[in-house]
Amino acid sequence: MKKANCLALFLVAALWVGAATYSQAQNPAPEQADAVTSAVLGQPAPDFVLKDHEGKPARLSDMRGKIVVLEWFNPDCPFVKRHYNLGTMKALADRYREKGVVWLAVNTTHYLNQESNKKWVKEKRLPYRVLDDSEGEVGRLYAAKTTPHMFIIDKKGTLVYAGGIDSKPVGNPDALLAEGTVNYVDKALSELTSGKDVAIPKSKPYGCSVKYAPKK
Repeated sequence: MKKANCLALFLVAALWVGAATYSQAQNPAPEQADAVTSAVLGQPAPDFVLKDHEGKPARLSDMRGKIVVLEWFNPDCPFVKRHYNLGTMKALADRYREKGVVWLAVNTTHYLNQESNKKWVKEKRLPYRVLDDSEGEVGRLYAAKTTPHMFIIDKKGTLVYAGGIDSKPVGNPDALLAEGTVNYVDKALSELTSGKDVAIPKSKPYGCSVKYAPKK
């Protein structure tokens, strides 16, 4: 009789555990359900917090209501050097600042840090913040592949452009602007600030590979 009771209790316990496991699988805990997903065009851009070259935190969600440009960069990359020699990024940031556009450079290069970013800002007299992502978390979140790799987020917080800065991939730091170059970021910002949709939301990024820190 005792054996029968023990068996019955075992079966009831097994059924309860199974039911609980099924329920958890169908209804994940809040922290699982709210887990941050990777950046996807046409979807809300994943939020993040990074420290800038002055050590001040920059939170993407605090910039809601403004158009935000994320520029992945590495000062050692010849493609990046070319655009900074040409003044491409600085000119665009200056041109659209009064129209509510925030420009942020993100440095995911694992061997660089806040101090090297600060030096770059001073050397190039940049009017925008450079964020330290040397651990690579935000770069991986946005699947940044190259330097430069450009992302644009609209006023609603939606990712509306991802790709190259322009249509002419040139790696010579001293090369001038090639004839017929289409600047995709300039075009997208012009459309957004005029209340239009982005006509070319995606292009192929080009440049040096992002120098990610090894995964732990």
